[in-house]
Amino acid sequence: MKQVSVAIVGMGGRGRNTYGRMMSKIEGAYIAAIADIDADALNESAKEFNIAPENCYTSAEELLAQPKLADILCICTPDDCHVSQAVAALEKGYHLLLEKPIATTPEDCRAVRDAAVKSGSLVVVCHVLRYTPLYAEVKRIIDSGEIGDVVTLSAIERVMYWHQAHSFVRGNWRNKALSAPMILAKSCHDMDIIRFLVGKKCKSVSSYGSLTHFTEENAPEGSTARCKDCPVKDCIYNAYDFYLPLVKEDSTWWPANILAADPTKENITKAIDEGPYGRCVYRCDNDVVDHQVVNMLFEDGVTANFTMTAFTNSGERGVMVMGTKGEIRADFKENIIHVYPFGKEERHIDVRTLSGDLSGHGGGDIVMLRNLIESVRKGEAPTFQIAESVESHFMAFAAEESRLAGGKPFEVE
Repeated sequence: MKQVSVAIVGMGGRGRNTYGRMMSKIEGAYIAAIADIDADALNESAKEFNIAPENCYTSAEELLAQPKLADILCICTPDDCHVSQAVAALEKGYHLLLEKPIATTPEDCRAVRDAAVKSGSLVVVCHVLRYTPLYAEVKRIIDSGEIGDVVTLSAIERVMYWHQAHSFVRGNWRNKALSAPMILAKSCHDMDIIRFLVGKKCKSVSSYGSLTHFTEENAPEGSTARCKDCPVKDCIYNAYDFYLPLVKEDSTWWPANILAADPTKENITKAIDEGPYGRCVYRCDNDVVDHQVVNMLFEDGVTANFTMTAFTNSGERGVMVMGTKGEIRADFKENIIHVYPFGKEERHIDVRTLSGDLSGHGGGDIVMLRNLIESVRKGEAPTFQIAESVESHFMAFAAEESRLAGGKPFEVE
């Protein structure tokens, strides 16, 4: 079997904890080089994946300055780094696994797409929902014609109150100037899966949304800027109450690993005491929305709507697809696909019977990685390519324009 080599830049989060670990266990794939600006994350990753010091780099740019080091480069760095690193990697001849979003502006998305076409390299954007057994089966049912022609679709992303606080209030994606609008940074997954299921081009969108709750006006009386000093003991967003119970025998996964590369009780406490994850959620520099709705018009009059909200107890996605001959309902929390053909017997598909591994975005992560490895090994195009991903990004850009314009409809490029 031909061996496929992988280099990863951005080891502080999913680079190490998802893609590194999964790639290292895929038969015929191995990690050849890594890079991160965080010395602790780099060192911990080097130990875990047995990477020699000469193959560890202190930045993506340092790695990219070397001759080509692997077949595939996984780019897991902050959003605003993607375009420069992706273009440089494509010019070096790397195939890419590129974290979403592709880039933070339409112009930069086009630049990455055009560089991919010019290079001839494979580029897989981490729209992992397409690869999940749940959505793959929903798409298969739609394409079979069992529910007729799709007329409308309704989708929801329940972000979960603590995920919002962790990633989009205290975390790296809290501020549009530092990352991207919420509809792009978090929900370009959803724009993509809606486009995938409908199977037609989106023509226009309208959107409403705002930052409603996580503002200083809603801070509890007597609260302070940091949890460390705060006298309010019953706050549901107290960082110590949330993060410290995560410290267990194996606590190297999200979100404990975001606070510290080695998430011991001591290291997590220090991170809360001194770092951004110990800030009051009502007194941060966040400006991304905590709820948003998007209405979409596709070709042939197909309509869709999407809701993203922070205010849920758990974090899952759900979808309803309504066709001329039947209806589909599916939800990650239940992991059952309900099919209701009009005038016929309904049926219910347990997603667990479709795959033995539903970890990692509902089982999508490992399928996506195996698909890319096999595509590179065989020299074939991957199942999904960057042009499709760019289209869903344009839907997100138009939705944000509409939101800022008070819901005015915007055409999608």
